[in-house]
Amino acid sequence: MSVKVRIEPSGHEFDTAPGETLLEAAVREGFHLPYSCRNGACGTCKGRVLSGTVSHQSYEAKALSEAEKAAGLALFCRALPEGDGPVVIEAREIGVAKDIVIKTLPCRVARMEKLAPDVMRLFLKLPQNERLQYLAGQYIDILLKDGRRRGFSIANSPAADEFLELHIRHVPGGLFSGHVFNVMQERALLRFEGPLGTFFLRGDSEKPVILMAAGTGFAPIKAIVEQSLTEGGKRPLHLYWGARTRADLYLHDLALGWAAAHAHIRYTPVLSRPGSGEAWEGRTGYVQEAVVADWPDLSGFEVYGSGPPRMIEAAKEALAARGLPGPAFYYDAFEYARDVVPSP
Repeated sequence: MSVKVRIEPSGHEFDTAPGETLLEAAVREGFHLPYSCRNGACGTCKGRVLSGTVSHQSYEAKALSEAEKAAGLALFCRALPEGDGPVVIEAREIGVAKDIVIKTLPCRVARMEKLAPDVMRLFLKLPQNERLQYLAGQYIDILLKDGRRRGFSIANSPAADEFLELHIRHVPGGLFSGHVFNVMQERALLRFEGPLGTFFLRGDSEKPVILMAAGTGFAPIKAIVEQSLTEGGKRPLHLYWGARTRADLYLHDLALGWAAAHAHIRYTPVLSRPGSGEAWEGRTGYVQEAVVADWPDLSGFEVYGSGPPRMIEAAKEALAARGLPGPAFYYDAFEYARDVVPSP
């Protein structure tokens, strides 16, 4: 049965369909609440239930503690309304994304390029008369034949949208990434839904920006930098890219080129496990540690982080200890899927 939901403080209302989470219904109706993973792992969509009752589908404990749950907080990506409603929630809506239309589209793999031994770059071509309107930093879900999904950030600027560029890491036990590396060929057909997510550079501030990426979390950061350059922005951008070894900095020269050509861009690569035979004289450790070591006072910054949840969680605590306000940390947390799924 349908349940009515109201968002405060905006007063916007929408109805949920049976079995639909609060987030799914809000996005379907065009109301853009903060979210990222959509599977209860990152906590981006966390908000308060002011009245009414919800139950939760399975989620990771780190995303919503029992104390937070007892205090009325919920993960909207996993929260189902209970009873006849209505349900009133408190959430911050993101107005800039209101005109973005989520589509389900076919696409063709136009080109494949191995950027590292375990990272493949795909260039996806949309049908001739289709274009995907999106914000730099958003992602798409590849739709698999069994109904499951695999999310990948769009790695190119919306201004250069002849293709959609994805960076896919080969994950042990992940059959989709295994399919990409071992079976997929150029001209293969895929279907996707997007754009999704609320990770993009906010344009209503002139504060200096720290961009913090780990691994293939570089993909949405790349799109953000490229879009900023296309628009002629001069807002200071300092990119920190964390990886295990030098080979994992798979577009290192591109980032170096940005910093060399533009005075408002800085680039700091950080390796957590440089090989004993590598001639690496740069920073070592974890990427969030490098950020807080360089900036003892982050109160006047905005930080955009993209990477696995463990990096995001560690960064939240470390950045807050350096004075970064909670609302000034925007992040895209993702887990690499390892379960065995049919090839698309």
